[in-house]
Amino acid sequence: MQSMQSSSYAPSCSYTLPTRSAHQQPHHSRRQHQRSSSPSSALTRLSQQHRAAASRLVANSATLTRGPQTSLPELNIQQPAGTADKVGVLLLNLGGPETLDDVEHFLFNLFNDPDIIRLPGQAKFLQPLLAYTLSKLRAPKSSEGYKAIGGGSPLRRITDEQAAALSDALKRKGQNADVYVAMRYWYPFTEEALEKIKEDNVTRLVVLPLYPQFSISTSGSSLRLLEESFKNDPKLQQLPHTVIASWYQRRGYVTAMADLIQQSLQQFQEQDSVEIFFSAHGVPVSYVEEAGDPYKEEMEQCISLIMQELQRRRISNHHTLAYQSRVGPVQWLQPYTDVTIRELGANGVKSLLAVPVSFVSEHIETLEEIDMEYRELAHESGIQNWGRVPALNTNPVFIDDLAEAVLEALPYVGLMAGSNPSDAMVPLGMTLHSLYSCMHAIIRFIHLV
Repeated sequence: MQSMQSSSYAPSCSYTLPTRSAHQQPHHSRRQHQRSSSPSSALTRLSQQHRAAASRLVANSATLTRGPQTSLPELNIQQPAGTADKVGVLLLNLGGPETLDDVEHFLFNLFNDPDIIRLPGQAKFLQPLLAYTLSKLRAPKSSEGYKAIGGGSPLRRITDEQAAALSDALKRKGQNADVYVAMRYWYPFTEEALEKIKEDNVTRLVVLPLYPQFSISTSGSSLRLLEESFKNDPKLQQLPHTVIASWYQRRGYVTAMADLIQQSLQQFQEQDSVEIFFSAHGVPVSYVEEAGDPYKEEMEQCISLIMQELQRRRISNHHTLAYQSRVGPVQWLQPYTDVTIRELGANGVKSLLAVPVSFVSEHIETLEEIDMEYRELAHESGIQNWGRVPALNTNPVFIDDLAEAVLEALPYVGLMAGSNPSDAMVPLGMTLHSLYSCMHAIIRFIHLV
C-alpha cells in the first residue's frame, strides 16, 4: 500500500456510470442532423446491487477524488517492451456553438443526450424527434443570447488556453504530458480527441472533467460516452487510465475561488454589507432525489469550504446559494437565482457580488445570463451595487492545482477491462406512470418554449 497525503479538504465518493446504447452518438455535422442519442449515484447511497457494480468499475479504472490521508493500492503498470511512456490528460467540457449558424445543431446534440432529457425506456425512440423539435424552437432565443456576447461561445478558445496552461504547469513540475480537449456537444468532440490520443500512442491517461462538482448531466454524461468508447475500442481497452470525477474540495481550487471573491469585494465601498451570491447551474430535482445525483450535496460542501476560507481571512459577509438556468415545467433545484435576487432586493440588500461557482470558464451562462439578465433583474429589484466574480479561466493558482491533481493521479492509473457492454451498471427502469408523467411534461415544455 502506498499512502498519499492529498491537498484536498475532504473525502469524496467514486461514481458508477451506466452504459449507453451503441446507436446514441453525437451529431458531428454542421449541415445535417444525425442520431446521437444513468444516471450516476453516489457510492455511499447505492443499494447493495449498485455497490457491486460500482466496485467493478473502480476495479477496472481507478476513479480518484481523494480527501486527506487517502490510501490507494500501488499499481505496477508495465509498459510493453520498446514502448516509451507517454502521458496524456483528457479535459472534458460541454462545448458551445462558435458561430450563430452552429446554434441549432449544438442544441440538437444537447437535447439528444439522455442525460439532459431523461426519457423512460419505452419512450427512448422519441429522443431524436424531441431533440429536433426543441432545437428548432429554442434556436432563435438562444441565438439572441450568443449574438449578445459576440456571435458565439468562447468556451473552446478558453478550454484550449486551459489545456496549454495545464501542459506548461505540468512541464514546470517535471512531467511532460499532452493535454487533449473533448467537448460533449460540439467540436472537438470526444471521439475526435480519443482518435488523436490513439494516434499519439498515449500510454497513460488522466481524465479530468472541467466541472468541480459531479453531476449526471455534466461529468456523468461525458464519462458515460467515454466509457462506451473504451468498451468498443480494443486499443482503448488496453490504455491505463484514471478518472478524477470531482475536485471541488481541493485546496487550490478553494483558494483560487476565495482569492477572486476577495479581490472582487474591493470594488465596493462598504465591503462588509455586500451579499456574496453564489449562482450554480441547476439540475432537475428528480436527478438528485430519484437518480442519486450528488451534485447538490457537493455544491453545498463546496460553498461551505469557500466560506470557511474567506472567514479564515476575516471576511464574514452573508452569503446565499441559488441555482440558475432552469428550463421547462419540471421542478429544478431551489432556490432559483431569479427568484432569490428579487427576494434579496425586497429584503433591503443594496450590494451584491455574483459568484458563478459551477463554471471554470466564461461562457453564455456567465456572460449573458448572469452579466446581462440577472444584473438587470438586480437593479430592477432595488439592488444598487452589482459585481461579478470572473470565471477561473487560466487563473495560475487554479491551473497549478489541476496540475497537482494530475500528478497525484498518475501513480494510480488502472486498466479498464472491457465488461459486457449490455450490462447496465445502474438500473434505469421506470413505471408506466412515470412514462405518462414524462410525456405530459414534454408536451407542456413544448408549449412553453
